[in-house]
Amino acid sequence: MSSISELYDVSWEEMRDKLRKWREENYRNSEQIVDVGEELINEHASKLGDDIWIIYEQVMIAALDCSRDDLAWSCLQELKRQFPDNTPQHRLNTTAARKRKISILRAQGKSSEAIRELNEYLEQFVGDQEAWHELSELYINEHDYAKAAFCLEELMMTNPHNHLYCEQYAEVKYTQGGLENLELARKYFAQALKLNNRNMRALFGLYMSASHIAASPKVSAKVKKDNVKYAAWATSQISRAYQMAGRGKKENKCSVKAVEEMLESMQITMS
Repeated sequence: MSSISELYDVSWEEMRDKLRKWREENYRNSEQIVDVGEELINEHASKLGDDIWIIYEQVMIAALDCSRDDLAWSCLQELKRQFPDNTPQHRLNTTAARKRKISILRAQGKSSEAIRELNEYLEQFVGDQEAWHELSELYINEHDYAKAAFCLEELMMTNPHNHLYCEQYAEVKYTQGGLENLELARKYFAQALKLNNRNMRALFGLYMSASHIAASPKVSAKVKKDNVKYAAWATSQISRAYQMAGRGKKENKCSVKAVEEMLESMQITMS
């Protein structure tokens, strides 16, 4: 089979410049990068000088896009040999490549492989909040709520004022069920509301968790009474929010009525 340079009558310098242009303009033409880059690496590596290292990184990322794991792995090994101390720039670019691979695995529906890759990644980059959040989502999709909760706990420790992490943690605990988890869910739904009083998911979550606790035969009369109070407060806040949103809009007034009927049907009463 003819090489690219023979097929199109281009020099190695032109191939190198083409890769540089694609890099600088952030082209996502992975197949072309692999074709050109692989030939440059295999046939002209000794001529490229220090450019070889950025080309290895560029080809490695493109190879992951094209499921050329063999090529990606060989590029990574060359980079590791050249940069044993893992310089900041190399560390940054390798991180991007690994994240790209994880995204590809998710897109292909290979959740187990993506989870394994993310866990290995987080062993080295434990402070990457985006990766912790992505891992929590993967565990939720796999119904592994205990591990999802652990990921969200890590996020809340470093981001105590992020209402979305509190809300998502509460949703996971609510889904796990059981009285202890419901009480934790109510606590964190309340915390999410404290951080952002417009978080409607947290408001509904507070209502649902408090209602379920109040309905449990395992709780004391005082706990039941307290949770009826929390549920009643959430009911009033939800109704008020929908009424404010529905002012002057006929279709929204219908939504308000539907919400009020739903809340009324779920109302917990004292026995």
